Amino acid sequence: MTRTVKEGGMGRLHPLVDLRMDRSWFEELQARIDRNGPWDDWTLYQLAMEAEQSRRIESFEELQCIRFLNGLEPMKHQTETAVRVLHDMGGRAILADEVGLGKTIEAGLILKEYLVRGLVRKALILVPASLVLQWVRELNTKFGITAIAQKRAHTWNYDVVVASIDTAKRDPHRELLLGTDYDMLIIDEAHKLKNKKTTNYQFITQLRKKYCLLLTATPVQNDLEELYNLITLLKPGQLGGHGEFASNFVVGKRMPKNEGQLQEALSSVMIRNRRGEGDVKFTKRIVRNIPLHLSKEEMDLYEAVTAFVKERYEESGGNLTSMLSLVTLQREVCSSRDSVFLTLVNMFKKTAEDSPVRGKIWELIEVIKQIKSNTKAEKAMELVRESDGKAIIFTEYRATQEYLLQYFRGSDITAVPYRGGMGRGKKDWMMDLFRGRAQVMIATEAGGEGINLQFCSRIINFDLPWNPMRVEQRIGRVHRLGQTEDVQIYNLCTLGTIEEHIVNLLHEKIDMFESVIGELDHILEKFEKEESMEERLARVLLEARDDQGIAQGIEHLGHSIRKLAEEPEEMATESLPEDGESAPTPSRRGSRAARRHAINRMLDGASTIVEVDSP
Repeated sequence: MTRTVKEGGMGRLHPLVDLRMDRSWFEELQARIDRNGPWDDWTLYQLAMEAEQSRRIESFEELQCIRFLNGLEPMKHQTETAVRVLHDMGGRAILADEVGLGKTIEAGLILKEYLVRGLVRKALILVPASLVLQWVRELNTKFGITAIAQKRAHTWNYDVVVASIDTAKRDPHRELLLGTDYDMLIIDEAHKLKNKKTTNYQFITQLRKKYCLLLTATPVQNDLEELYNLITLLKPGQLGGHGEFASNFVVGKRMPKNEGQLQEALSSVMIRNRRGEGDVKFTKRIVRNIPLHLSKEEMDLYEAVTAFVKERYEESGGNLTSMLSLVTLQREVCSSRDSVFLTLVNMFKKTAEDSPVRGKIWELIEVIKQIKSNTKAEKAMELVRESDGKAIIFTEYRATQEYLLQYFRGSDITAVPYRGGMGRGKKDWMMDLFRGRAQVMIATEAGGEGINLQFCSRIINFDLPWNPMRVEQRIGRVHRLGQTEDVQIYNLCTLGTIEEHIVNLLHEKIDMFESVIGELDHILEKFEKEESMEERLARVLLEARDDQGIAQGIEHLGHSIRKLAEEPEEMATESLPEDGESAPTPSRRGSRAARRHAINRMLDGASTIVEVDSP
């Protein structure tokens, strides 16, 4: 059947249109029945079923974000932490895992879960400036979270922004952020907020946030008020008012009491996973102490500087405080001529023109001019060439860092610097270069804070700090969860100098490289009750008559530290109260040890029972 129709409004007739039914669909259906029977293709049906099952929520208690992670398999303690924050803590928690157990991964899991469930859209993450890019990279690559590093004013408008707290609290950013409602606020290195009088603390208090995570490995050390301030920032009123908290839980401002009640209050806001017995294995630490003989010219400088320093010490009447900067000269000689040269030049400028000391300083500078090589640098080069893998070299001195950069570049080895004085952008750039094409990173002490270097497995301690915990912090940048290789640690030490004795103290006398991180920290705190490790070592160095005297002094220091480590537990706990009782005032000798033990017992009692092997 056909008919004519009008086209548009013009009244013209359109050509005849065939309106007979299109039967092509019937022919297609018949072909499919002939091929598969009255059903659809079986393979397509299976795929459709799998797609539906993948979207199925088996239980509201489960983490929904796990299926959306890109190549990341969270560890058991990390997923359990995320579940507990989600269901038991209402999205407000202190993540207080010990160093290296993955607090960043836990925070990423929690944020991702809230995003997947539609409970969070806008999030602000405040971290140290040197860690901004690291957080952005991990959130993007491991969790598929589109995080943006704050760089310009308009960046704050993105949904997930990572910035430094120092930038955020300054105008004009401050007013913009205080006027924004955030679904989630995450703060890394939250222990820096312990003092409620600081501008950082006041700024965080004023931010409007629904959920909040505070990340810190040290929620409290000596003063329980620090813990109170953190928890009040997180959940105001959780521990009552300040006076109520002090009367209920504190003796003498620092010693905890009524631990059972305090642990119960903490357990609803804080999770602390500890190193212990468990399924997670750390890779090994393989430590090599490499003794080196200085060249004749280098040793001449060391002996001349030593004589100069001891002469100034005697002239000062044994005033150690005024001599610490001079002792640095001896340490710098063991590092590089460049480092000691700069110190001497600055000293020369500050010395009165008519002082006889000026002439002696100039004599030392003349000795420096005779040095044409660096024994340590040559050995470091040899160690780097042993493998194509990446290596990080730590030095305490900026001048040594600059010297090594030129030395390696002159040998066609790509090396990049990393130091505390760099801006955030340059630090991020250097880290990307090291992760990519550079074989060596040369870092100063300040530059090594907070960075994660699991892609590197070799550490060269070009010169060693005198504080063992600073050595541990260096190693912790590389030897942490996520490291797949055994970590090689090379300690360069020059024979016949103070370095030889320092390595002996760290490695043989106190087993620094084998000790559990937390244990050594507590021991050293007791040891440094009256005088720091640096001051004790400087006194040994200045007062010893000869090398044998230095060795005996170091031996005595090592023995004192080991004695503290072996001190019976009851000695540290004899002043502790039972729950509900008031504590007597502890003796001076045991007060710090007792306080630290009580605080750690309280924190551990409030923590989850999730432990992993210590290295």
